[in-house]
Amino acid sequence: MNLPEDVPQYLRKCGWGSVIALEPLEGGYINAVYLLETECGPPSLLKINSKGPKDMFTRESEGLHALAVSGGLRVPEVYECGEYWLLMEYIPHNVPTSNFWSILGEGLAQIHLSMGEQFGFPEDNFIGSTVQINSWTRDGHSFFAEYRLRFQGDLARDAGLLDKEYYDLLNRVAYRLNDLVPSQPASLIHGDLWLGNLISGPGGIPVLVDPAAHFGWAEAELAMTSLFGQFDSEAYIAYEGVRPLAPGYRDRIDVYNLYHLLNHLNIFGKTYLSQVQSILKQYG
Repeated sequence: MNLPEDVPQYLRKCGWGSVIALEPLEGGYINAVYLLETECGPPSLLKINSKGPKDMFTRESEGLHALAVSGGLRVPEVYECGEYWLLMEYIPHNVPTSNFWSILGEGLAQIHLSMGEQFGFPEDNFIGSTVQINSWTRDGHSFFAEYRLRFQGDLARDAGLLDKEYYDLLNRVAYRLNDLVPSQPASLIHGDLWLGNLISGPGGIPVLVDPAAHFGWAEAELAMTSLFGQFDSEAYIAYEGVRPLAPGYRDRIDVYNLYHLLNHLNIFGKTYLSQVQSILKQYG
C-alpha cells in the first residue's frame, strides 16, 4: 500500500530509516491497522483511515495521553499522528499473568480517582466512528442526558432507527436520570472499555487501547465492562478495594449501557434495536 507521505518523513526525522515491512493486523473495524517495521526504529503500530474525520487520530492520541496516570494502567506510547494516521508503540499480545484481573481492577480504580471539576473533555472525540460531544458541564445528570442519551437518540431518530414511541421514552429516561442515578464526581474514564479494547501486554499485564476518554461517571465505565463480554469478577473485587461503589450500582447498569447500545444502533443498524427498546420500556 501507499503510506501517507508524512509517515516516511517522520520516520526519517527520527532516524529510523526506511520501512522494511508492513503487515496488516486484525482488530479494527473502522481503521486499517498495520505492524510497521523500519531499518533502525522499534516495531510500531500504524493506524490509517483516509475516509475518517481528519482529527480522529489527534483525539485518540489526546485520550491516550490523558489515561497515562500514575498508578493506573499501561497505554501505548503515541509517537506521532497526522490527519489520517496514527503511529504508536506496538505492544505484542502475551499470556495474561495470574493476577491480570486484579491489576486491571486496581489500575482502573486509580484512573477513576483522577477527578475533574466538570464533566466533559477539552475536545469532542469519537466513540467508534460517532462523534462524542464533550462540552464542559458541571452537572453529571445534564451531561449524560444531553450529550450521551439525547445526542445518540437524535441520531437514531433522524436515521429512522428509533420511532416516536421509543424516542419519547428515551427523553423520559433522560428526564428521570436524577431519580435513577445518584450524584457522582467527574472521573477520568476510558470511555469505550470493553474486552476488545483491553489486551495482555508484556509480562501479561493489562493494557488499554482505543479510548474515548473524558471526565464522566465511573459507574458508567464499569457498566460497559459487562456489555460486550464480562470482565472477570476479580477485577471488580480489586476495584472496590481501591474505590468502593455506591449501593445499588448493579441496578443502574442498563441505564448507563443505553448510551453504548444506542451508539451501536446508529453504527451497525437494527441488530441492537431490541436491546434499546427493552431498556427504554423498563425505565421510561
